[in-house]
Amino acid sequence: MKKNYLKAILLISFTLLTLSGLGAGIYMQVQVTKLTTHYSVYKLESKSYELVKKRPNFWVKLDDISHVGKWAIIISEDWAFYDHSGLDFNQIEDVIKESIEEGRLVRGASTITQQVAKNLMLSNDRTITRKAFEAVYTVLIERNLSKDQILEHYLNLVELGKNIYGIKQASKYYFKKAPQALSAKEGAFLAMLLPSPLRYAQSYNEGRLTDFASEQVSSILLKMRQAKIINEEERLNAEAEVLPFALVNHFDDDLFSLENESY
Repeated sequence: MKKNYLKAILLISFTLLTLSGLGAGIYMQVQVTKLTTHYSVYKLESKSYELVKKRPNFWVKLDDISHVGKWAIIISEDWAFYDHSGLDFNQIEDVIKESIEEGRLVRGASTITQQVAKNLMLSNDRTITRKAFEAVYTVLIERNLSKDQILEHYLNLVELGKNIYGIKQASKYYFKKAPQALSAKEGAFLAMLLPSPLRYAQSYNEGRLTDFASEQVSSILLKMRQAKIINEEERLNAEAEVLPFALVNHFDDDLFSLENESY
């Protein structure tokens, strides 16, 4: 069933691509070209993304995001981002195999470029036709923008909490700092939020990492070490780091331990 689904998407995508010189293709090309001169903004009133000419206050350039901060998200969301052409067919194949074995769709297979296409160009409909348009937009985005431009759009539009869009707002909200100052663990925490930011922000609300969040953050840090973004010493230091919002509870736990040792 999943194989037929993929075949249908690819067939419709191919058909749409052959129309690239016609009306629909021209419209899509114009929309994608805007990404080179416009900025993506999430409008709370309309609950949708829009492209605007004026640079928003929350927008941050890719060079102004810490190396470990941005790579924590890349490693978590789309490890092969700089190696594939927008559609990661190896990832798609793996997901199909896992889904067939489990008898259900176990996870998504969207690359960062696909997520930019989906959020900025399309509705949230879960149909084969929309997935096909997503594939076409993905190809066009990769043709017209550099990888760094695509990543900059993504990091400025991604949802990271309730009414929190973009890494600059998230850095300020969770850590009271600029994205340029993000540590590896802080970047891993933001990456951990991405599958379901409203749900996984529970750790921030509780003032301590939940068991699930702790496991996910550790997993992302390990992947960063495997990808040689950080070394083993840096990974261990990151593991030991206490996130700012958990400091009060951390000191309370230390005090409780000391009090128990005195008896």
